[in-house]
Amino acid sequence: LLMEALGVQVQVPEHFDTDRFGTFTRDIDRPGDQIETARLKAKAAMEITGETLAIASEGSFVPHPWLPGLPINREVVVLLDAQHDLEIVGQVTSTNTNFRHETVHSLAEAIAFAKAIGFPHHGLVAMTQRSTKDPSHIIKGITDYDHLQAAVEQLAQQTSDGSVHLETDMRAHMNPTRMKVIAEATQDLLFNLQQSCPQCGAPGFTGRDRQPGLPCALCQSPTTLTLAIVYHCRRCGYSQEKLYPDGQYTADPTYCSYCNP
Repeated sequence: LLMEALGVQVQVPEHFDTDRFGTFTRDIDRPGDQIETARLKAKAAMEITGETLAIASEGSFVPHPWLPGLPINREVVVLLDAQHDLEIVGQVTSTNTNFRHETVHSLAEAIAFAKAIGFPHHGLVAMTQRSTKDPSHIIKGITDYDHLQAAVEQLAQQTSDGSVHLETDMRAHMNPTRMKVIAEATQDLLFNLQQSCPQCGAPGFTGRDRQPGLPCALCQSPTTLTLAIVYHCRRCGYSQEKLYPDGQYTADPTYCSYCNP
C-alpha cells in the first residue's frame, strides 16, 4: 500500500529482532504504549539501515469494553521521516480477530481448538501455562498437525496434570486476519498524510482527542458518545476542535445514563 501510494521502496532490515520490543506471549514486556513502541521499532530500523524514512506497526488485543468475551484488535502504524521531522500515525480498532486461548488436556481438544481458530492457515502457540515467561516452555509458529501433536506431547510432559495452554499466534506473518487489520491502519495512515495543518501546512493534521458529551435526544443530558474531536499539529502545535465529527447532533437515549440508567 505504501509503495503504491508514496512511490517508496519498502524493505525489512535483515536480522531485525522485533521481539526485544515485546512479545504477544508475554515473556518479554513491551517497553511503552503502542505508538511509543512502534516509534522505537522505526527508529531502530533507521539506525540499522541508515535510511531517513521508516514505517513500523504494533498491535494489541484486549477485551471489548462493552461486550464481555469479545476481543478487539487495535493496530497502529507509525511513519517516521527524519529528513522532514515528521511523524504520522494510522490506527484502527477492529473486532475482526481470531484472538483466542484455551487450556487443553488432550490432543483431541487441541485439534478442536486449532480448527476453531482457522488452523493451519493461522498459526498456533503452545506453552506449559499462560503465565510462563520461560522461552523453553513456549513453542511458537505451529502451522501443521504433526508439529501441533509434537508440541502438545512435549509440553504435556512438563506439566503436573498433562495440560497445555494454546493460543492463536498473533504475530502478523502467522495471522492473515491480523494482516487485514494492519492494512486498514495503513490506509488510515495514508489518509492522515493528506490532512494538512491549516496554520503551517504540515501533513498529519489528525484528530487525537475525542471529547465525550453528545447530548441525549430526549433529555439533552451529556452522554459518553463523542461531541467533538480535537485535531493537533505535531510540528507547530496548532489545535482545532471539530464538533459533531460523526455527523450526529444528538445521542439515542439508549446511551444516556439518565434516561437509561
